[in-house]
Amino acid sequence: MAPTYTRTVTTPAAADAGRASSVPFVSLLSDFGTRDPSAGIMRAVVAGICPRAHVVDLAHDVRKFAIRDGALLLWSAVPYLPVGAHVAVVDPGVGTDRAGIAVRTLRGDYLVGPDNGLLMPAAARLGGITQVHLLENSRYALPDVSSSFHGRDVFAPAAAHLADGVAIEELGRAVDPRLLLDLEWPRPEIGPGWLRSHALYLDSFGNVKLSALADDLLAALPRLRLGEPVLLRLGDGSRGREVTATWARTFGDVPQGEPLLTADSYGRVAFSVHQGSAAERYGITLDTVIVVVRPAPPPAAQPPRPRPAPPRR
Repeated sequence: MAPTYTRTVTTPAAADAGRASSVPFVSLLSDFGTRDPSAGIMRAVVAGICPRAHVVDLAHDVRKFAIRDGALLLWSAVPYLPVGAHVAVVDPGVGTDRAGIAVRTLRGDYLVGPDNGLLMPAAARLGGITQVHLLENSRYALPDVSSSFHGRDVFAPAAAHLADGVAIEELGRAVDPRLLLDLEWPRPEIGPGWLRSHALYLDSFGNVKLSALADDLLAALPRLRLGEPVLLRLGDGSRGREVTATWARTFGDVPQGEPLLTADSYGRVAFSVHQGSAAERYGITLDTVIVVVRPAPPPAAQPPRPRPAPPRR
């Protein structure tokens, strides 16, 4: 597993681990979009099973079929959510023999969705997996399970029942967590004076989220100070290019239109342009290799050569 998603964080929500809430909590994330009623139908299914539940829509505009994008957004969100049942549906394999699962984490949350790697980063960030059960007990699904809308028919009902107090063991057979499908999540590489990472996610502003966390960058470039320039090498081979950016606290610390490298609001390294799109300006796409180093120091100034004495007359 990549260290960029196995690291546990401490947040106000995480500090409440194990503390029961008086109101059941369910969150929903999908690539369904909001043009059709799919997301609203999932909310309605939860409300029909557990009317007391507080339901929050995290995102429904995940890029279509982009399991890794959904995993990153869920990873970003879960530390700030109350302990509860969290449904994630980015499921290109719906209707096939891929399993539906419920995962219990060390913090006490349940993650519900397909066994395709989508839930793994969030599970790790919530302390790791303590139990996994298949969603195979028809009692905790809708009566008619379609071949294409398991978010409505299987995942939302399972989460609602878990939020309402049903034991995870009731949902189906236990699964060894080591048998779950993992996610292809690029690992950062750290060396003396360099960090090699990848473009993991491009947000709607054109900010490029790297596969490295801020701690990885500071381990690669010890004593890196805010305001210090860094050199980014974008891409491999002859088509790569170099960009000098500022390691900054926030966008406004550099002039408008200038590039910067920051720790984003989730602790991940991000490459941005102040009020611009780094992805568009520099032609960055998903999985573009990005290496961060310190710029080479300028050559030492040479003392002026003494002028030859004028000839004597």
